[in-house]
Amino acid sequence: MKSTNHNVPLTSAEIGNLWTQYMNDTMSICFLKHSIKNTQDKGIKEILQFSLRIAESHIPKIKSFLKQDDYPIPMGFTKEDVNLDAPALFTETFLLVYMHVMALHGMTGYAGAVGTSARADQRAHFIQSQKETMELYDRIISVMLHKGILSKPPRINRPSKVDFVNDQSYLAGWFGKKRPLSAMEISGLSFNMQKSIVKVVLEIGFGQVTRSKEVQKYLQKGKKICKHQFGVLSDIMTKEDLSSPESWVSEVTDSTIAPFSDKLMMFHIVTLVSAAVGYLSAGLSVSQRRDIAVEYSRLMAEMGLYAEDGAQLMIKHGWLEQPPLAHDRDEIANQ
Repeated sequence: MKSTNHNVPLTSAEIGNLWTQYMNDTMSICFLKHSIKNTQDKGIKEILQFSLRIAESHIPKIKSFLKQDDYPIPMGFTKEDVNLDAPALFTETFLLVYMHVMALHGMTGYAGAVGTSARADQRAHFIQSQKETMELYDRIISVMLHKGILSKPPRINRPSKVDFVNDQSYLAGWFGKKRPLSAMEISGLSFNMQKSIVKVVLEIGFGQVTRSKEVQKYLQKGKKICKHQFGVLSDIMTKEDLSSPESWVSEVTDSTIAPFSDKLMMFHIVTLVSAAVGYLSAGLSVSQRRDIAVEYSRLMAEMGLYAEDGAQLMIKHGWLEQPPLAHDRDEIANQ
């Protein structure tokens, strides 16, 4: 069926999708340009270059959509937020692990953008963005497998037959014998640990180069929180005799020269921390053992408070660009 464009204004969701993509892509462009300049490995450099081409291709499209609706173009991040002459802050191995997790974030975000877009041009734009990111993800996995650095979720034995739950103890977890973890629970734990360890490495690296004591203190706090959360989830897996994803905390160089502005580094961490709340929630949604559900709920609350602290610090320094807001009707009436 042929779609019709009625030239209707962008909805709040569509504006939010475009604004978020612009902020994330302009940040990624800065990060990728610096990483490319400091990467020698051909396979990894090609991944970074492919990702950069994708991000750069989005910017003029987003600007065009927003201009059509007379909507202001966000400031985002510019060449002022990156020092291309700064030495490498992370090893090439970590950059590949980082790209793996960021591609996962991108696919999740674009799926949500497609699902909340009504206009045909918006659906087409984000479907194309999703296709590009899926191709990027496929390339990343191929290179990681070739280099032997892909942390796969643990394997489980094949069941001999189909079975059904016939006891309420299936949901238990505090007292008595706990049932083994389900495949979905293992997947949720494994992927949340992978995302958590990337945040830890970024917090270590960024905390090493920032000149702001406040930012450094915030990042050090985040490192402790994320390490603790990784440990909590890893402990659940260990008690089930299951392996956990590898930790990459040693993949930070000894550079003390900041490749990025404090504004960019804080935005990156706060964005990942905010997304982590959603990923923890997804892990909670597939966990039917009560003890695991309680742990997820506690970790979500802890991560939410950390994200709020980061937003307050960004507001204090004038780094938090305001996202699109609805009109304040009371203020308009008072005027």
